Amino acid sequence: MLEKILQKVSKPARYTGGEYGSIQKDPKSVAIRYAFCFPDVYEVGMSHLGLRILYHLINEREDTYCERVYTPWPDMYEEMKKENIPLFALESGDPIKNFDILGFTLQYEMCYTNVLRTLDMAGIPRKSADRDESDPLVCAGGPCTYNPEPIADFFDFFLIGEGEEQTNEYLDVYKTCKEKGLSRAETIKEISKIEGVYVPAYYQAEFEGDKQMSFTPLYDDVPKTVKKRIIKDMDSVYFPDKIIVPFMEIVHDRVSLEMFRGCIRGCRFCQAGYIYRPIRERSPERLLELAKKLIDKSGYDEISLVSLSTSDYRKLQEFIDELLKYTEKRMINIALPSLRVDNFSLDLMSKIQKVRKSSLTFAPEAGSQRMRDVINKGLTEEDILGGARLAFSGGYKSVKLYFMIGLPYETDEDVAGIPLLAKKVVETYFEEPREGGKNVNVTCSVASFVPKPFTPFQWSRQNSLEELSEKQHILVSTIKSRKVNINYHESKISVLEGVFARGDRRLCSVLERAVDLGCVFDGWSEFFDNEKWLQAFSDCGYTTEMFTRERSYDECLPWEFIDIGVTKEHLKRENEKAKIAEVTPNCRQKCAGCGAASWKVGVCYE
Repeated sequence: MLEKILQKVSKPARYTGGEYGSIQKDPKSVAIRYAFCFPDVYEVGMSHLGLRILYHLINEREDTYCERVYTPWPDMYEEMKKENIPLFALESGDPIKNFDILGFTLQYEMCYTNVLRTLDMAGIPRKSADRDESDPLVCAGGPCTYNPEPIADFFDFFLIGEGEEQTNEYLDVYKTCKEKGLSRAETIKEISKIEGVYVPAYYQAEFEGDKQMSFTPLYDDVPKTVKKRIIKDMDSVYFPDKIIVPFMEIVHDRVSLEMFRGCIRGCRFCQAGYIYRPIRERSPERLLELAKKLIDKSGYDEISLVSLSTSDYRKLQEFIDELLKYTEKRMINIALPSLRVDNFSLDLMSKIQKVRKSSLTFAPEAGSQRMRDVINKGLTEEDILGGARLAFSGGYKSVKLYFMIGLPYETDEDVAGIPLLAKKVVETYFEEPREGGKNVNVTCSVASFVPKPFTPFQWSRQNSLEELSEKQHILVSTIKSRKVNINYHESKISVLEGVFARGDRRLCSVLERAVDLGCVFDGWSEFFDNEKWLQAFSDCGYTTEMFTRERSYDECLPWEFIDIGVTKEHLKRENEKAKIAEVTPNCRQKCAGCGAASWKVGVCYE
């Protein structure tokens, strides 16, 4: 039946499995069957580094078989529905309803409808409260779980923080509970004792008007605060030396090597920069060892060095020099996807271009100096123009710049500064005599800002659709150069992302109603249906403005029961400094007293 269906759908390789590097086990020989669920299409999920790590980590266990599940594209969904085929895992083709555990990774709020579709296609009740002993446990990890409340009803438990150690711990507990014949509820209770595990059913939220008034444990033995997990030693923690090589092209079709976690910069809009504190590096020796094995075992001709800010790696030049000795003769390209414009060098750029010239992207984030200081970007205009000069002198004729609009404390003048700065970047090309000036181009990719939990801007009001539309008009009307292109994103999606980023449990009913109305793949503009979402909010008696509004410092925020190590007082201080455009030095220049030193590792103890 599956072969018949695959002839009718686009990209059938999404559903066949059997790729080089995928794991095959006898399901009868293991104690635990685990479905790793990525709630997006195959080529997006296969590109995710976290999935690559945990898939192989779990399969290192002889007692567990981890298989992959992605959300079927709408054409496949219709065919499976027509033929009454339940959602299956790629490795074995078995229905995932019969597995022991479904583990979701939640990378983006706009994948939440795909979570419910996955459960529906599997024949598993959406809500944790409706599941019985025949259903698998359903859990989730990833950055979105730092505010799990908008999806709390649908998960048995959440894993807050970095998962390599935590995953093995809860699998050990599950196995023991299964051997003892404990019930579903008893097993969840035992898993809840692991640090970093959050069970929504053990807590109660109360509301009044727009606000959440309280959030309290229902039982005496339930912690009031859930502390995130972090990996303290990046050299000793598990990292796979092999990856799955797909039959089809995926979004990031290359080897990805994680250099470090965390960031020293403290950009006030950036959630990742706060939730992954403190910065912890892998040694160059360990990175080189992993790079060689991953390249040899995958056959890829490109390796991407992954981090939040790759050029902040302390021994980057030393590591690149050693890596090039291995990659050059094998014609392996090195990609550095997150360079800062103020600390990369022409020497480094020339070295990584020896095999293939990659595109060059920088992120000024804001067009005016005042706004860059507001967000604590730590870049001056001269830094940006100096980086452009280096790029053009190195042979580049095209540069991409990332910006945001809708930032807190932003003015129309700040928005107009974006195309004006891009024009100045173009002008740097013509400061020296160069050939091919007609081909020089600067592309500005402009996103709409979304306030996120655990950032200094977590209290800020999100711009309305009307405000964002006006600012996009300013961008387009200010362009005076044909060599500057402005691309901006769908603001309606950004507003909904902001609703779920800072929402509470009341959104569970809205999400469920939206799925019933047909919402799915909301991160994809061709499927996003704002009218259906507005109907879902209306049907449930809520508005988007209830969740995008400004919050006060003394308000009970839905995510405050989670401890990320960074204190609320520090976030308040940073927000107040943003109001007066005061810059905070990065972690290596001066400690800001954020609280992350409590972990006793990383940059805080260098």
